Amino acid sequence: MARIAVIEDDEAIRSSLSELLSKNGHEPLVLHSFGNVVEDVLASSPDLVLLDLGLPGLDGTAVCRELRSRASVPIIVVTSRSTEMDEVMCMTLGADDFVPKPYSSYVLLAHVEALLRRVGGATSAILTHKGLSLDASRSVASADGKTVELTKNELRILSLLMRNAGTIVPRETIMCELWDSDAFVDDNTLTVNVNRLRQTLAKIGKGDLLVTRRGQGYSV
Repeated sequence: MARIAVIEDDEAIRSSLSELLSKNGHEPLVLHSFGNVVEDVLASSPDLVLLDLGLPGLDGTAVCRELRSRASVPIIVVTSRSTEMDEVMCMTLGADDFVPKPYSSYVLLAHVEALLRRVGGATSAILTHKGLSLDASRSVASADGKTVELTKNELRILSLLMRNAGTIVPRETIMCELWDSDAFVDDNTLTVNVNRLRQTLAKIGKGDLLVTRRGQGYSV
């Protein structure tokens, strides 16, 4: 579990982000006032910050700059100010990632998880679904007393699917989880990785758990 500060003035988006993070095993630290935003964030000791630039009465880029000058906490800027210049400015001021609005919840979550992995801020947990257990800290899956080791890509795919069990995860989201961007990834590469994961799960009798949703994505 990671503690994630949410700096967002839109109540509906703030609530949606909080629900998304909680559902996926994180602790959202939601700010409701912004008069002393930097001090409030630092006092909460988050593992990661989600920062909107359009805060009332504040320059979000200044908040980003001050946070970076005072702490090494990872920062993802999530904003409707999505020009190339906005992105360059934020990265120059110390942001670690930039996600323009509107965004897919799956894509944002993939960015969060990828950044947490890079900085070592996420605490691994054992996920279970339909008799399958995934121990991310050991990179193993088990069922009915049998255990198999997972490759790095198999672990990432299965972890993403199990965190979103019962829903269809789009192919593009999985590609972002694996390679941070789907821009230069051959679609067949993902198919190969998913098929390998299915074959690995078949060794413990769970190959059929991974379902292909044609034209949409995958689910467990």
